[in-house]
Amino acid sequence: MKRIALFLATNIAVLVVLSITLRLLGFESYLADNGVDLDYGQLLLFAAVFGMGGSFISLALSRFMAIQATGARVIREPSAPAEVWLVEKVRELSRAAGIGTPDVAVYDSPDPNAFATGARRDHALVAVSTGLLRSMDRDEVEAVLGHEVSHIANGDMITLALLQGVVNTFVLFFARVIGHVVDRAVFRNEEGHGIGFFVVTLVAQILLGILASLIVLWFSRRREFRADAGSARLVGARPMIAALERLGGVRVQPQLPDHLRAFGFFGGGRRGGLARLFLSHPPIEDRIAALRRLEG
Repeated sequence: MKRIALFLATNIAVLVVLSITLRLLGFESYLADNGVDLDYGQLLLFAAVFGMGGSFISLALSRFMAIQATGARVIREPSAPAEVWLVEKVRELSRAAGIGTPDVAVYDSPDPNAFATGARRDHALVAVSTGLLRSMDRDEVEAVLGHEVSHIANGDMITLALLQGVVNTFVLFFARVIGHVVDRAVFRNEEGHGIGFFVVTLVAQILLGILASLIVLWFSRRREFRADAGSARLVGARPMIAALERLGGVRVQPQLPDHLRAFGFFGGGRRGGLARLFLSHPPIEDRIAALRRLEG
């Protein structure tokens, strides 16, 4: 609740400061002189409903969508020693992290990966691939499980959804403000909206969306470092480093669906230069270096 309140308060504060700033700068008077009669209140409500609403709906359905997208099988009654170990280990790590035990699932994929999702800390899902179970020893699998449990304990799924909702709101809001200003002040349309509004709004939404995605991806990379550190606290840094080193030699591309890619343990980040800004996960060597600093 504190995280939700903080994000909502921040969002409201930014809007208040923005409104006061525009008024003090005389921007509203300039728009009125040029025939711009945009209702900021209604526009903000529209942007918030679609921007925040979409993120909250995605978060609420995240467990169901993840299971359907990957074909994951939730382990209700363990039928093999490996499943018993997996469920018990997640229960043990969750207790140590101070959260309710999430459901545990396995999905069929050669990609050595795992993910956690869910709208609540005490009602989440941890899923691991068959490829991960085949390619790693138990200490390394335990480290990966600690990483995913740390994501849940940190509230990362909720925070990411809130951040996405906030940036979506601003993208929708400012794209339409820009489109409206250009339509009225440049194209001099006095009634309704002309083609200039729709074209400029579409272009602005794409460009602002790209900029907004950089913010979300930056947070996604930071939360991976935090989850790695959380796993190191739960099981030790050495098993976590070993798991990442094993992934460093993997050439199989991540097979998670696009909407789950940011939640995977392995994001396949090997690009350099500016392309690194569009990675959901830090490069493996950076994650290992951060763990070694903790270890030292």
